[in-house]
Amino acid sequence: MSNTDSAAVDVSSTPADGFTAVPDGKVLRVTITNPKRKNAVGYDTMVALGDTFVNAAADKSVRAIVLTGAGGDFCTGADLTATVREAQRGITPDMTMDAANRLVQAIVDAPIPVIARVKGAAAGVGVALALAADLVYASDDAYLLLAFINIGLMPDGGAAAMIAAAAGRPLAAEMALLGERLSAPAAKQAGLFTAVVPEAELDQKVEAAAAKLATGPRRALELTKQALNQATLTSLAPALAAEKSGQTELLTSPDFLEGATAMLTKRKPVFED
Repeated sequence: MSNTDSAAVDVSSTPADGFTAVPDGKVLRVTITNPKRKNAVGYDTMVALGDTFVNAAADKSVRAIVLTGAGGDFCTGADLTATVREAQRGITPDMTMDAANRLVQAIVDAPIPVIARVKGAAAGVGVALALAADLVYASDDAYLLLAFINIGLMPDGGAAAMIAAAAGRPLAAEMALLGERLSAPAAKQAGLFTAVVPEAELDQKVEAAAAKLATGPRRALELTKQALNQATLTSLAPALAAEKSGQTELLTSPDFLEGATAMLTKRKPVFED
């Protein structure tokens, strides 16, 4: 990222975007606002969120970003109910993957620390959004879920690569291949969460970290984040490319059609032999 001075960039948004981005002093508070769908995100929301993180990176007044979800969940991944409408608008699987990958990369590449505040479910691409953050604070009722395999898809957003980088290949394989929940305490033990606290203490934990970062040396924080990413996330870019290729294929497959239909109609999927 450029280290030259720049004017403040407008990063505000409205709930109509599927999220809000509200400057609060030197902290930008980004909240996904689709609680009726447990904060699932569609194509438009992912594009606008990506823009928000890119713009915030260029705004010298922003020293920290807090990413969270409205209501009881962080983010449950892609909004399958929006896929038909998106297809009618000409949004292709390839475009959806580009939007998701750009958003995750923008979080990782931001020259300012990003804090994920996780309550309830972080599922699907929501896992990637949480783990792309530099600090992940979760309530004790939170969980991670790579549910892709349950609907005929593969993990995306670099989630498997980030899990493997922090916790190792065996746990990444278990989560990706079995599609089962990983509780917040287990995620903390595996090194995926920074801290897990009772729900009543979550905001206090997040705010203490955000306040400290907001008064920190921006360039030193940026270079520290770069060094950490270079040491631990060298596989992220290749993983995103491989996921785009594989997921684009799977999103047009009969297994995904069956898996998505089964999920929306609350029945067990029957995949092809």
